[in-house]
Amino acid sequence: MTMKKPADHPSLPARKVGVLFANLGTPDGYDYWSMRRYLNEFLSDKRVIDYPAWKWQPILQGIILTKRPFSSGEAYKSIWNEDLGESPLMTITKQQVTKLREGLEKRFGAEIVTDFCMRYGNPSTKSKVRDMVAAGCDRILFFPLYPQYAGATMGTANDQFFRALMDEPWQPASRTIEPYFDDPAYIDALARSVERGYTAIKKKPDLLVVSYHGMPERYLQQGDPYHCQCQKSTRLLKERLGWGDDDITTTFQSVFGPEEWLKPYTVKEVARLAESGKKNIAVIAPAFSADCIETLEEIQEEIQEAFVEAGGESFTYIPCLNDDDAHIAALLGVAERNLAGWLE
Repeated sequence: MTMKKPADHPSLPARKVGVLFANLGTPDGYDYWSMRRYLNEFLSDKRVIDYPAWKWQPILQGIILTKRPFSSGEAYKSIWNEDLGESPLMTITKQQVTKLREGLEKRFGAEIVTDFCMRYGNPSTKSKVRDMVAAGCDRILFFPLYPQYAGATMGTANDQFFRALMDEPWQPASRTIEPYFDDPAYIDALARSVERGYTAIKKKPDLLVVSYHGMPERYLQQGDPYHCQCQKSTRLLKERLGWGDDDITTTFQSVFGPEEWLKPYTVKEVARLAESGKKNIAVIAPAFSADCIETLEEIQEEIQEAFVEAGGESFTYIPCLNDDDAHIAALLGVAERNLAGWLE
């Protein structure tokens, strides 16, 4: 029997389930202050830079944030979507979530609410959790768009989600996804993108360089599984393509600071490959679900330049999966599995 609410009871929206996708983030603009705000939030994250605050913050505030916003701003300016006034990561994430929303609503109907947030910058995780709760979501699936787990990516995104829940008087039930680095549909989507890329190249590359975002080697020794999951993604991609070990290699990019990071470094390895006679290579970046500053500027400018200067001739970048239909289908599959028991 349904109980009737008292006349003075606060009105409640109909119960819904939220699916909140999350990505790293983006500055609001490439001007100095937008870049400084974004970099300050990013580089103050203890999951990203785990040095003691007393040691790190004077360096960050006094040196890095005085100079780096200018250089990073120039890099963002070179790839900025001027028509929409936003970074490519923002544009692509919106495109992804539009398709994901359509797919989830087709599968589950109006009972589901789909949105996205950014770990750093806007829209914030806290604001989107608040929106979902206000819309009646008493269950939220939090879905960081990182195939491989790393504390500095999926870990900190989850942290921020949990912090947002702390501010809710009536917390929704919540779930977070497992990393999907070995999901067959994700691997198949990657393989299809490589096959398309190779078909479009007149001369077959000598090697496919699979470049992942790097991290300090120390994090691996402390138990972070990222390195192992990257290696497995490459192995599964190789097996799906039917290739041998000589056709593909794993590297790591975006080194920051004085520590030793996961090796080989992409920028140094492509130069070594060129010098050793591998004059035609292709590069793919499976750790990124959407093209961003690390792929559009770092890979296609800095890393490509290192390859050419070392004698390389043909450098092909194979874009991230972005809103490719096979990628969207893989993400929908992960979401549907994690919604089991909440929605049928």
